[in-house]
Amino acid sequence: MDQSFQRAARLAPLPLDHQPDLEGTLRQVELIMGYVPNSFLIMQRRPALLRPLIELLSAVWDPHGEVDAGFKRLIAHVASRAAGCQYCMAHTAGGALRTGVQEQKLAAVWEYRTSPLFTEAERTALDFALAAASVPNDVTDDMFAEMRRYWTEGQIVEIVAVIAIFGFFNRWNDTMGTPLEDEPIAVGERFLAKNGWQIGKHKRTVVSKEAGSSPARTGEAPKSAV
Repeated sequence: MDQSFQRAARLAPLPLDHQPDLEGTLRQVELIMGYVPNSFLIMQRRPALLRPLIELLSAVWDPHGEVDAGFKRLIAHVASRAAGCQYCMAHTAGGALRTGVQEQKLAAVWEYRTSPLFTEAERTALDFALAAASVPNDVTDDMFAEMRRYWTEGQIVEIVAVIAIFGFFNRWNDTMGTPLEDEPIAVGERFLAKNGWQIGKHKRTVVSKEAGSSPARTGEAPKSAV
C-alpha cells in the first residue's frame, strides 16, 4: 500500500468540547494519557454509550486490583494482536510503558514463551489471552486449570475482563478505521514494527466538519519519540 496516500476518517473524531457534559471526563482521560483517544472522540456522538464504557474501562484498569496494572496492558496487547487490531496494539503498548513495564519487556512480549523476562504465571496468562481473543474462542478446560495453578479466581476475573473489553475495542477500532494518534504511532514504530506492526487503515486525515476546524493530520511521523 502507498503509505503517502491519506484517506479521510470514516467518521471524524469530534472536538473534545463537543459534548459539554462529557468534557470533564475526557479532560481526565487527557491528563492520564496525554491525549484523548480518537475512538472516544468518535463515540461522543452517543454519550450514553461512551460514558458507561469509560466507567467500565476504569473498573477494568482499577489500580487496586490484584493483577499488576502494566501486565494487564500486556494482556490487552496480546489479545489485540490475536484480533489483528493495529490501533489497539499500539495503544496497549503505550499503556504498558505508562504503567511501568520496562522497554525491554515490551520489546520481548512476542517472545514471552522463551524470554527470561516473563514468569511462568505470566506466560500462562498470555497463552490464555491469545486463546481467549481468538475466533472462535480457543480456551480449553486444561488451559483454565493451568490458569488456576498461578492465579486466584479474582485475578482470573480481572484478566478475562481485560480480554473481553478489548474484544469490543478491537472490533470498534477496526471497523471505524479509527485514526491513530501520534504517541501510539511512535510506540508502534519503535517497539512493534519489527514484528510486523503497520499503521495500515489507521493512517487517516482527520477533518471535523461539524466543528468547522481545519484539517488535523493523524498518522504522520510524530514530532518526538516516546
